[in-house]
Amino acid sequence: MKQLPEGFLWGGATADFQYEGGFNEGGRGLLSHDFETDGSMENPRHHTMEMNDGSIIKPRSSFFYADPVPQEAKPVFLDDEYYPSHQAVDFYHHYKEDIALMAEMGFKCFRLSIAWSRIFANGGMEGEQPLEEGLKFYDNVFDECLKYGIEPLVTLSHYETPLHLITEYGGWSNPQLIDFWLRYVKTVFTRYKGKVKFWLTFNEVNALFRMPLVAGGVLTIKDPKDPSDPIGSTTKQDQWDAYHNILVANAKTVQLGHEISEDYQIGCMMTASSVATYPYNCDPLNVVGTLDAQRMNIFFMADPFCLGIVPTYLKKVWKEDQVNVEFSDEELKLIKENTVDFLSFSYYRSTTFDRDVNLKVDTGGLTCRDNPYLKDKAPQPWGWAVDPVGLRYTLNVLYDRYHLPLLIVENGVGLDENIDEKGEIHDDFRVHYIEEHLKNVNDAIEDGVDCRGYLYWGPIDVVSAGTGEMKKRYGFVYVDRFNDGHGTLERKLKDSYYRYKEIIESNGEVLLEDE
Repeated sequence: MKQLPEGFLWGGATADFQYEGGFNEGGRGLLSHDFETDGSMENPRHHTMEMNDGSIIKPRSSFFYADPVPQEAKPVFLDDEYYPSHQAVDFYHHYKEDIALMAEMGFKCFRLSIAWSRIFANGGMEGEQPLEEGLKFYDNVFDECLKYGIEPLVTLSHYETPLHLITEYGGWSNPQLIDFWLRYVKTVFTRYKGKVKFWLTFNEVNALFRMPLVAGGVLTIKDPKDPSDPIGSTTKQDQWDAYHNILVANAKTVQLGHEISEDYQIGCMMTASSVATYPYNCDPLNVVGTLDAQRMNIFFMADPFCLGIVPTYLKKVWKEDQVNVEFSDEELKLIKENTVDFLSFSYYRSTTFDRDVNLKVDTGGLTCRDNPYLKDKAPQPWGWAVDPVGLRYTLNVLYDRYHLPLLIVENGVGLDENIDEKGEIHDDFRVHYIEEHLKNVNDAIEDGVDCRGYLYWGPIDVVSAGTGEMKKRYGFVYVDRFNDGHGTLERKLKDSYYRYKEIIESNGEVLLEDE
């Protein structure tokens, strides 16, 4: 019988601002997400902010589009708004229950993120002391995982930068963040030595130019002296400065981690749906355009992290963007000598490239024209076409390029689902989605790819990052929580919970025995 490799890491993945809650407990500092309201596909999320004269503005804060913000505006909480990250689904108080549910499924690995501001409220400024209550919380979580033999995989920054570092320093466009970051990283690397072996630096950091606020803490600020300027003080230069600083920070993180523990495996995390960008047709300009889309959506960031090389094609991009980006010889040496130990990535779906249609972005990645060869589509209002073969293709491309162990740390499907009259939740399409993608993981491994594990996104229902909804449910475990924040937070198992458990117990054999 066929099986996936021995020691394959089965599990699931979450992010603190979508899952954890407890936003004002233990001294935790504020994140930009804390001022982000709920929303939907039709009504984007927005931040709530106050002007100097007391007036309130609500700039849109869609995951993929941020309105310019006047420099004088300050975040403020409003009584008539709902902020999903404040409680999310309350892992902060339900972690024992949730980890027990994961263990019952047979999880070998659980990816979670540390909230940076739960360790340093203001981000780790000189003289700032770490918050013991926050450190203890993650101690408890890791101990609970290890009790069941579950390996924690920890993301150091999952789409969040402490608010203080955004408003006072400009986020990652400021090189001072490197020192603040390293103070935070050294604290957790030292504290959790012996409990955590696998670390990820920045979540989907290659989304920096599509989503500068969430991926780089770079806020689009409107200059009040020039109201006609939609960019203001945040320019392409700021975003490329953030790129520069993040590359240096990543290399120093790898270097520091290996100094603290020879057991540490430090990886990067990329959104890799853009790898599976297909030319819409064989027009040579579409083929070249596809290559450019892949370069500027993943390889420009993954090449320095994995190969230690800043791509030469960026010189042309910098010239076109009219920016000055200079790496010192010392920085280039640092980046070259401190590449990551493994590459992890998210994959949800593929897309096409057609030079006559502008590429757009949604929560699944890039989007363009519908692929006429993809007939399988999720039965939900978010409308993703399903492409399991694209995952096999992505694994092969990444392994051929980097020759590093690969780990799938996000793959899943959000569905609009409810409990039926018998108290059951039948999510047949989720089962189908997982089975087809895992068959293609197996095919990639047979192709020669070194894929070490599969971590399903959102094993327990979480708040959607893109829209702020609970309606868009990913989990094997249903959480009684709704878009407006009401609900008991009771956990209830879906059909997919039992099927994923069977798959794990057989190490994939139940999927492959009829192949």
